[in-house]
Amino acid sequence: MEPKKPDKSIVGKDRKRTHVILFLVTLLTTTLAGSEWIYGRSFVFGSWPMGWREFIGGFEFSIPFLAILTAHEFGHYFTAGHHKVKVSLPFYIPFWTGFILLPSIGTFGAFIRIREKVKSGIQNFDIGIAGPLAGFVMALIVLLYGFTHLPPKEHIYSIHPEYEVFGTDFDKYIYTQDTFVLKTDVEKYNPEYAKYLPDTIRFSPDLPNIAIGSTLLFGFFKNNIVPELHKDRIPNDFEIMHYPWLLAGFLALFFTALNLLPIGQLDGGHVIYGLFGSKNHAIISRVFFIALVYYSGLGLISPFETPGGPDVTGYLIYIPLYIFFLYYMFAKLVGSKMTRLLWAVGIFATQFFTLQFFPEIEGYHGWLLFAFIIGRFIGIDYPAAQIEEPLDVNRQVLGWIALIVFIICFSPAPLIITGV
Repeated sequence: MEPKKPDKSIVGKDRKRTHVILFLVTLLTTTLAGSEWIYGRSFVFGSWPMGWREFIGGFEFSIPFLAILTAHEFGHYFTAGHHKVKVSLPFYIPFWTGFILLPSIGTFGAFIRIREKVKSGIQNFDIGIAGPLAGFVMALIVLLYGFTHLPPKEHIYSIHPEYEVFGTDFDKYIYTQDTFVLKTDVEKYNPEYAKYLPDTIRFSPDLPNIAIGSTLLFGFFKNNIVPELHKDRIPNDFEIMHYPWLLAGFLALFFTALNLLPIGQLDGGHVIYGLFGSKNHAIISRVFFIALVYYSGLGLISPFETPGGPDVTGYLIYIPLYIFFLYYMFAKLVGSKMTRLLWAVGIFATQFFTLQFFPEIEGYHGWLLFAFIIGRFIGIDYPAAQIEEPLDVNRQVLGWIALIVFIICFSPAPLIITGV
């Protein structure tokens, strides 16, 4: 007896149910994470608990952020449908840490699964470029709303009641000099909050603080979109995470730039392949990947201060570990083990000696994680399409627009942590 074939309608319903559940869980986790960024506290840890009011406030982050993420993924989805390429609905990836040790944004993003081989280079180009452009348009809407609906500067008192001691000039004291506030001073403004504070609160530029970086586009919104009458409402970079629409918009710009990196089979890789062809893609992809690794690792091991202390012990431990890390990262860059080792040693040596002449330069080490994922798992190369066709003029224009979007969305240092 032949085995009974599964009912395709049931399989389809099961798949849709999976997508819906993942989306709802991601909505929950991004709302929790958004609340924690907005209020600077945790639902799980700490003596000052958060409740339903804070949870509801988290939707001001999760809804605009997921709207941008969804626009990105359905840009891919509908363009694939237009080309009759079978793809899945978006898989959303929830991730939440409780805002302890490793703050999260509630998700690792989303992806669609292509269920058949894409045969045409034009199809690859269209599907690849549609996602970041759709997400970018939604990000513009979110940022426009966020910068035109900024609350009064005193809004920050609802997050940091201790700032009220300084008045509206609080940012002149908190981030630039060693400053102390007594618990008894805060009690005058917010006695309920003060009971969770130590007797003395210290604000110091030497203590850890997290600031949002900037991009050309984010800076444009700051300088040109906010009405002159409300310029004082623009938050300090150290406080932007407490403004959910601005945080969602900035993160959207960051992920747009990340997807448009002109490397491998990232969305930017599709654009480069379509605009410049296979041979030029191989060159551009490698140049950008090496540049990304070089920049992100600058200053990780300094010739002036070893990670292990003032003697050579740190060098003996950390230099071999870092070179092995680079060697492991370059798995898909070069095949030969010896060539890979030479690349790893060469990159480290270049970084090390750059600091001899420019000791003030420091890269953004956070980019190393993305470089590692690209170099070890995603890959640098681009498989040739079965059908190679030149892009028409309209697609070439869209390709160049995508490259401009990458430039204005890219931030050399997306998240700045000072005092560590």
